[in-house]
Amino acid sequence: MINVAILGAGIGAQHLAALSQLGDRFRAAAVVDKDAARIEQIRGDADFAALTEIQDALDDPSIDLIDICLPPHLHVPITLAALKAGKHVVCEKPLATSMRDVDQIIETARNTGKQVFPVFQYRWGPALSQLRHLQNEGLTGAVQTAALETHWSRGADYYAVRWRGTWEGERGGVVLGHAIHNHDLLTHIAGDIASVSAMVTTRVNPIETEDCAAICFAMTSGALCTSNITLGAATDETRLRIVFEHLTATSGTEPYAPGQAKWTFTARDPALQKDIDTVLSRSPTEPAGFEGFFAEISKALRGQPNTALTLAEGAASVSLVTAIYHAARSGQRVALPITPDHPLYEGWLP
Repeated sequence: MINVAILGAGIGAQHLAALSQLGDRFRAAAVVDKDAARIEQIRGDADFAALTEIQDALDDPSIDLIDICLPPHLHVPITLAALKAGKHVVCEKPLATSMRDVDQIIETARNTGKQVFPVFQYRWGPALSQLRHLQNEGLTGAVQTAALETHWSRGADYYAVRWRGTWEGERGGVVLGHAIHNHDLLTHIAGDIASVSAMVTTRVNPIETEDCAAICFAMTSGALCTSNITLGAATDETRLRIVFEHLTATSGTEPYAPGQAKWTFTARDPALQKDIDTVLSRSPTEPAGFEGFFAEISKALRGQPNTALTLAEGAASVSLVTAIYHAARSGQRVALPITPDHPLYEGWLP
């Protein structure tokens, strides 16, 4: 049994629910939040310690895994403190807001022998499982192009939380906090990104950070992909359309779990559709969302074969955000990965 301390009772509530579904592998031993009443609101019938100080969880020798569900500006210091306390770490996005901090996390994890798992739960769901199965069976061919839409609605009530919409508290806007999951899905499906071009702006809300963006990705495979992002849509919708050599995969519009709703997989050559449908009918099932995410972590911590997200993948995500901000500010096409000699290696904060 892996004992977990969840830091933060906001998104931490969804982590708690997933862990409860994996009760044979995880035990939520503690939830930490400065607001004790907030902890009780998510308790349900769970039996865990309610703590108001993070250090109490770090000092508890029975805790194996620290699950960081805190505002972005706390991710790096708490990750480093948890590693130094001898804990494995799960860290909500973003893992960090500079490649310098990422490299510090990598070094500390290496020195302590502990693992860090960045959170990208969108990867788990029935439709993504089907797509991976089609890829593994050789029915998709190479990615030719992809279009990602992150069209959500955020207003004054969302930004009433003091740290949101600020560079100091949130560390970024739609590029960092909203579309980052879809960008991870793009690399998960289409491979590494060679370079990016980008434009960002603030049009919807009176905030410091950007709430609209248009981004172009040149993949190392040669594929060309786009991402269109806004927080000024009428409703919350996410849509992914990926054109492969042999078929086109199109998601539904579920905003926060695009892999859980039904996708369509349409053959370019109609004669191939029967083979696609047959493979889809045999696609393996897997836990979705956070449950699937934590299921793979349990395997990783037990030394079993797994598809848990790696620290290297978290680093690649931060590298991509850095490149997008640099591209938007400079008007240049920016190559990846971001290296120590890059102008924004130490961070993109203005």
